[in-house]
Amino acid sequence: MFKHIGHTHPVHDATQKVMGEVIYASDMKLHNMLYAKLLLSPIAHGRILSIDSSRAEKLPGVVKVFSHLNSPDKLYSRYRIIPDQVNCREDERIFTDKVRFVGDRVAAVVARSFDVAVKAISLIHVQYEKLPALVTVEQALENKSVKIHASGNLLYEYDLKYGEKEPLSEDHITIETTTQTQKMHHAAMENHAYMANFDSSGKLTIWSSCQGVYGVRTILADLLNLTYNNVRVIKAPIGGSFGGKQEAIFEPLVAFMSKDLRRPVKLALNREEAIVATMTRPATKSTITTAVSKYGKIKSCDVATLFDAGGYATSSIDNGYAMAKKISRLYSIPYYSHKCKIVYTNTPVAGGARGWGGPEIVAPFEIHMDAVAKALEIDPVELRVRNLVHPGDVDKATNFSLGNARIIECLQRGAEAFQWTKRYSRGCVNSSRYKKGVGVACAAHKNGMYGGFPEHSTMTIKMNEDGSFILNGCLHEVGCGTITSIGLIAAEVLDVPLDMITVSEADTENSPYDFGSYGSRVTYICGECARQTAERVKDRILECASTIMQTPREYLSAEDGCVFRIDREQERLTYREVATIAKTVNNRDIVVTHTYHGRSNPGAYGAHFAEVEVDSGTGMVKVTDYLAVHDVGRAINPGMVEGQIHGSVQMGIGYALYEEIKISGSGKVIDNSFKNYHIVNAPDMPNVRVLLIEAGGDDGPFEAKSIGEAATIPSAPAVINALNSALGTSLSDMPITPDKILAALNCN
Repeated sequence: MFKHIGHTHPVHDATQKVMGEVIYASDMKLHNMLYAKLLLSPIAHGRILSIDSSRAEKLPGVVKVFSHLNSPDKLYSRYRIIPDQVNCREDERIFTDKVRFVGDRVAAVVARSFDVAVKAISLIHVQYEKLPALVTVEQALENKSVKIHASGNLLYEYDLKYGEKEPLSEDHITIETTTQTQKMHHAAMENHAYMANFDSSGKLTIWSSCQGVYGVRTILADLLNLTYNNVRVIKAPIGGSFGGKQEAIFEPLVAFMSKDLRRPVKLALNREEAIVATMTRPATKSTITTAVSKYGKIKSCDVATLFDAGGYATSSIDNGYAMAKKISRLYSIPYYSHKCKIVYTNTPVAGGARGWGGPEIVAPFEIHMDAVAKALEIDPVELRVRNLVHPGDVDKATNFSLGNARIIECLQRGAEAFQWTKRYSRGCVNSSRYKKGVGVACAAHKNGMYGGFPEHSTMTIKMNEDGSFILNGCLHEVGCGTITSIGLIAAEVLDVPLDMITVSEADTENSPYDFGSYGSRVTYICGECARQTAERVKDRILECASTIMQTPREYLSAEDGCVFRIDREQERLTYREVATIAKTVNNRDIVVTHTYHGRSNPGAYGAHFAEVEVDSGTGMVKVTDYLAVHDVGRAINPGMVEGQIHGSVQMGIGYALYEEIKISGSGKVIDNSFKNYHIVNAPDMPNVRVLLIEAGGDDGPFEAKSIGEAATIPSAPAVINALNSALGTSLSDMPITPDKILAALNCN
């Protein structure tokens, strides 16, 4: 049916990466370039009484030392995407005079060499007035006299309700569970790096491995009092992000220092700095109470969440709101209530992470669903089938259609492929020491930001004289194959080989406008923009060919890089001939710019099945089998889709069992390197089987939907539910470490 869509293609720059030819921001060098090094706070909470940088300034090679004493006092939000964006608390300065977490920005040295900058940092003496460290949400709420910010420690709270509460019959039961999720490091291979150059013309250019160049531009321009045309943001190659490079974390600092010195400045973080000073997946605590009929139909659900924002607000308000809008995409519940308190603490800053609120609420809810199934003695798969949404259902949170929601098909086909009934019915497999169990979890996610936020994308496609094409979009390749996927979509429409299309990445000076790579919007929104733009280019080609061939447009068709008469196929022109003659003879250029406006936001769905083996002597857990089933509409590039799912499972296992940024009572980060921050490695991974449901039916390109975030959401609860099934426990304090397992077994 398709020549390109549905066939696996490698990432566009795979060869260059293997050959070491890709130039990341940390590799960049400019003439007269300077190197920056950060001085981060060693304490979690305190006022800066004095900064003595005299010894550092005397060191040969040091150009300048920056701190709150010689930098703007203006507050800003590093999360802002568009001007005047709501829920953007401006509570952060380039450098602070009051530190709010270990890793807060105190000062920076700019020197002629990196080694000198590192040495100079050690020569700066800072005197602090220590304040009590409030490292948990409970501490921050209880200690009202200790204010992390002047406004208090409660950043925001909401109480959202959907639907109507129905009278409960006598045969219902009430189930309550509480689940804690932890702070996590994004663990991208590439640490954060930035290069800024403020030149003699008064123009600022910054290279950043970011996810939204226009969002970065609006922050920098307004903060530094520059007009937008004098700020250029170029997206540098990204060595992974997972949401960790969504916000303008250090771009303001590097841009300011370059503007001040009128020289290029580069800042490249090491792993410890990336863990403590950038942002984390938020820690949450959610108590879920459901009223359920004895048949297993959920009648009402009440959720109360405590959300740890860390030292600054950034995206936490929006992230917290997102949590409240996830369950209504997945389950059909007559009444849903979600209360949330978003709280400042003296811990590393929370921010967007793969799944955008989904893992933080779906993991608690799917653990809760297994508790309900256990109480009612209903098979967990059957319980979910009785409550899941159906195709065409309306999302109570948004009043939008969920589209062709195939979650029940995912669950049922997955259960059959996993042999769920047979494996679950035999219960946990017990020996004297090793115990096996199986678990299941479902999840839903979105496709873009339509509904409550602007959603559109603009692209330009121009045809070259030889019949090749340049697709100019504001795209942000974050390692998941975006550039390849967009090229495949355009190549399918234009019916040319993929290597005949060059797809550009984001640059505010040359790229059309787009919001960026987040919200699972790239394939669904940008991909459809590419498809529609390519369709318009194809129409333009046929119009030009009609003039050249003196044949009515309706008699012409395009195929395999040629235009031909439908009734006389031997009369044809190659794309090269059409482009060249149009330009040189008819004075016409084949170029189209098109803006696509999002018009829907259906659900993307997945059901995951896991088998685990637990060593009851040590508490160690091994995931021994895994099946991921996903409703993707249509797989544009199946190999990349499967790769996204494999990576999501790896991340979910880490979320369930291993990964955590642990904070001491004084606020110090304990796991500040990969030596003690355990990520799931290849030997820890099970064989992950993938089953794709390609039922189409929605507005994405060739009916495709998102996958990169959706696949992350059910993975952790599937593993935890399998673990609890194996042990007969109800563990829910994530991550479920060996110590917690042994403690639970000893209690039993």
